[in-house]
Amino acid sequence: MYHTHSPTAFRRAVQAGEFLVTAEVAPPKGGNPAHMIQMAATLKGRVHAVNVTDGSRAVLRMSSLLASVILSQNGIEPICQVACRDRNRIGLQADLMGAHALGIRNILALTGDPVKAGDHPDAKAVFDLEAVRLLQLIRKMNQGVDCNEKPLTDGALDLFVGAAVDPQCKSWSGLQSRFERKIEAGAQFFQSQLITDFERLEKFMDTIASGYKKPILAGIFLLKSAKNAQFINRCVPGVNIPQHIIDRLAKAKEPFEEGIKIAAEQVQIARQLCQGVHLMAVKREDAIAPILDLAGIAPVNQLVSK
Repeated sequence: MYHTHSPTAFRRAVQAGEFLVTAEVAPPKGGNPAHMIQMAATLKGRVHAVNVTDGSRAVLRMSSLLASVILSQNGIEPICQVACRDRNRIGLQADLMGAHALGIRNILALTGDPVKAGDHPDAKAVFDLEAVRLLQLIRKMNQGVDCNEKPLTDGALDLFVGAAVDPQCKSWSGLQSRFERKIEAGAQFFQSQLITDFERLEKFMDTIASGYKKPILAGIFLLKSAKNAQFINRCVPGVNIPQHIIDRLAKAKEPFEEGIKIAAEQVQIARQLCQGVHLMAVKREDAIAPILDLAGIAPVNQLVSK
C-alpha cells in the first residue's frame, strides 16, 4: 500500500506551533514486537509521535525502520531515527526510499553512538556520512535527486526531518555552529539530549535557538532509582545527573514514584522554556502518561494521521 503525500499529525502540530510531546521507544531485541507495541499503545493520545531508536548506544535491536512500520500499522505515528554508524550512503538512501514508500514521513537524522560503547565492540563502524551530511542528503531526495544529483526516476521523497541538539555541550561555539549547520541543512525540529541543567537550556534558547523559530524538544529522562541515575552518568556520554537528584532518589521510600515526580517537574520547567518535550522512559513507557498527568499536560489530538 503506497501512501500519498499528506502531512502527518506531528508535522501539522509543528507547523501549528503546538506544544509538542514525543516519547522514545526501543525496538525489540528479537522477532516479536509485542512488548514494543504494548508500551507504545500506552502513549496513544498523549504524544504527537513516538521516536524509534536506531541502535542507540550501539546496542543491537530490530531495525528502526521496520519497527516504525510496525508502530504505524498499529495506529501510532513514528519518528524513525536514522543513524550513520551502520550504513553507507547507498544503504541510507535505500532505507529512506523504503521508509517513504511505507508511509514513514518523520525522520530524526543522527550521526550515531560509537561502536565501542555497545554490545558488539568489534563490529566495523561505517560513518560514511554524519548528521549534517545526512540532512543534506535527505533534502536532495525531497527535491527528487540522489546524493550524486541524479534524478529519482520513481518519484521524490517527502520526509519531515529533525536532528539532535545538546544544549549542555561544553563548547558553546561548537554547539552554536553545529546547530546552525543542521538548520541550514534542512532540520525542521530538534530533540535534545537528556537535560538536567535547565539554566543552560534557557541560555541556549535565548541566545542561539530564539532566532530560528524551529521547535526544540527538551529531553526528559525517567530516572528509576539512584542506581539507575549513577548508571546513566557512567554509561551515557555527555550526561551529568546532579548529585541532589541522585540523593533525592536515594532517600525516597518509593524511588520509582519519586522519579516520576522529578520528570513531571522537569516537564513543567521545560514548558516555560521551549516548544516541547521528548520523554525517555526505557522499558517503562507506561509511566509516560502518569508523568504528563502530573505535569498538567493535556492529551494531544490523536496520533493516527487522518
